[in-house]
Amino acid sequence: MKTIDSIPITKISRATKLVSTGAKVGVNYLKYYGDKMVKSEAEAKERLNQNNAEDIYDSLKTLKGSALKVAQMLSMEKSILPQAYVEKFSLSQFSVPPLSPPLVIKTFKKYFGKHPEELFDTFNATSVNAASIGQVHIAEKNGKKFAVKIQYPGVAESIASDLALVKPIAIKMFNIKGKDSDKYFKEVENKLTEETNYILEVEQSKAVVEACQHIPNLKFPNYYSDLSSERIITMDYMKGEHLSEFVMHNTDQVLANQLGQALWDFYMFQIHNLRKVHADPHPGNFLISASGDLIALDFGCMKTIPEDFYIPYFELAEKECIDNPKLFTEKLYALEILREDDSDEEIKFFSAMFHELLSLFTKPFHVEEFDFSNPEFFNQISEMGQRYSKSTELRNMNGNRGSKHFIYINRTFFGLYNLMFDLKSKNVKINNFKNL
Repeated sequence: MKTIDSIPITKISRATKLVSTGAKVGVNYLKYYGDKMVKSEAEAKERLNQNNAEDIYDSLKTLKGSALKVAQMLSMEKSILPQAYVEKFSLSQFSVPPLSPPLVIKTFKKYFGKHPEELFDTFNATSVNAASIGQVHIAEKNGKKFAVKIQYPGVAESIASDLALVKPIAIKMFNIKGKDSDKYFKEVENKLTEETNYILEVEQSKAVVEACQHIPNLKFPNYYSDLSSERIITMDYMKGEHLSEFVMHNTDQVLANQLGQALWDFYMFQIHNLRKVHADPHPGNFLISASGDLIALDFGCMKTIPEDFYIPYFELAEKECIDNPKLFTEKLYALEILREDDSDEEIKFFSAMFHELLSLFTKPFHVEEFDFSNPEFFNQISEMGQRYSKSTELRNMNGNRGSKHFIYINRTFFGLYNLMFDLKSKNVKINNFKNL
């Protein structure tokens, strides 16, 4: 794979890159209007989506950092984005062009004050895995193999300016209006800032390992504070296959069920016992070992779940609440889905919309065991997402609603559901975490 010798790090250079991408998108639309004259609307639109997805992703993978992280987050929104974007943006999960070896050494010395071979017996300056915020290298010390994650230069310093550039796109995509919309962007900015603090990530990683290491068929690397810094993390090298690659060839249903149960237990235990959750559940953060264990990686994005959100959120998921109009409405107000300044029309529309959405999305919580391999359940979620994304009635209303905590909690559940479906796990015991 081609390597990168430099990354735009100033606000102007990053903005210039996005502006040039916008010009390419404009040309793609001109091609689209031409295509419509000789092709069907569906064919022309598909080509437009493919061209735009490719140009936008090519720009983001050069910028890296929070701009690329947003693409990674959007790749999980399979019911909102066209397939061309999902496929292209999914590459940001574990496959982007890495930094060149000379830039790696320069970056390491800047962040640690030493050449990597002053800390390790051997250090491979060629990356084995490059993602949105950092890339991973293999090192050895005293006969032990380590994975060393190095943060891309300038990532932490460019978060606020990157989000300012993508904010207009997000406002349009999610129909956000109103003066208090900044709380959502501040939530994302704060989480991205945390993700660039590798000292915090090491602390969080150790805490998760300590709390969850008893869960069957689940493994973690150990993390080493003395070989880590604010922009570098050293952990055990874990051998395994990326989850996305594993599911493409696996035919062992027993193993699929075992892995799915481990994944589900991991998330339910965190949410209900720790009130803190690994809010970045995409395939690049999970490996499958040769012995059939699930290996969980990368705890930079941990979302704390405050009690005043946790209680109404999970009460709203109960069937008794969904079937009780008065109680259901109370929880919608508690979670800021309904607002005191809503019109009668908005109250009626959003009450009906969320009743339909939650009646479907919470189905796994209404049974003892759930079949996550069932395509009908996921097709219904996708169909509903597509329908509401095209709703002119919804676009005419204020989409600025819901607690800020929804951003990462909903992201967690969407990601978890997608991973469970990818694994094709059946007979998953929903409340098994209570017995762990």
